[in-house]
Amino acid sequence: MDFPMGKIKEITLQSKELGEEVTMLVYLPANYSPLYKYSLLIAQDGRDYFQLGRIGRIADELLGKKEIENVIIIGIPYESVEDRRRKYHPKGEQHKAYIRFLAHELVPYLDEQYPTYQMGMGRALIGDSLAATVSLLAALQYPHTFGKVLLQSPYVNEDVFTAVKDFRQPELLHIYHTVGEKETVVKTTSSKNKDFLTPNRELSKIFKEKSFGYFYDEFSGDHTWTYWQPDLKQAIRQVFS
Repeated sequence: MDFPMGKIKEITLQSKELGEEVTMLVYLPANYSPLYKYSLLIAQDGRDYFQLGRIGRIADELLGKKEIENVIIIGIPYESVEDRRRKYHPKGEQHKAYIRFLAHELVPYLDEQYPTYQMGMGRALIGDSLAATVSLLAALQYPHTFGKVLLQSPYVNEDVFTAVKDFRQPELLHIYHTVGEKETVVKTTSSKNKDFLTPNRELSKIFKEKSFGYFYDEFSGDHTWTYWQPDLKQAIRQVFS
């Protein structure tokens, strides 16, 4: 079945926090009209989500079947592996500035440009691996700005454990969290192999203990788009139904 296709365009925003121009992809649904209100889904690893995740096609289908609410999707691409690490890794030099960019520059810009729900529950962050890590840390830091976060196989280290354990307002966040059962030996960009599954299971325990609005699932696969892509439909349906 063919569903009406949304439009994908590029926008650029000059960021003071990052000291650079950020070019992004924006998906507007086929029925886009300034007369409706829209939720926002902001994707780190933005180009990957559009090309490998086919997020636009998924949104076309779910909107076409009326399975989700109206949503605008913003994809923020990374320039290079180094750029990605600088911004997404908890110890990256631009990590804090990137989170400020999301909360203080990008959100006000999107709220001005589009008819959005201007509240935390109307905005979601999504990412895979390190892109999930920065999405989670941004939501923990700005829970009134980002009320939902979709985590696909996040990289979890002590910084993440500490941030989640120290978070005092779990009722403000709704979390979707998946990881693959075969993610025990993941080759990372620092070319070291890491076990992603064990720390994600630990993280899941903490989310549950702290009573976040929370969905957790383990898929039978590894740390690749082969598995994140099919998981994406469930994720979007779960968070925006």
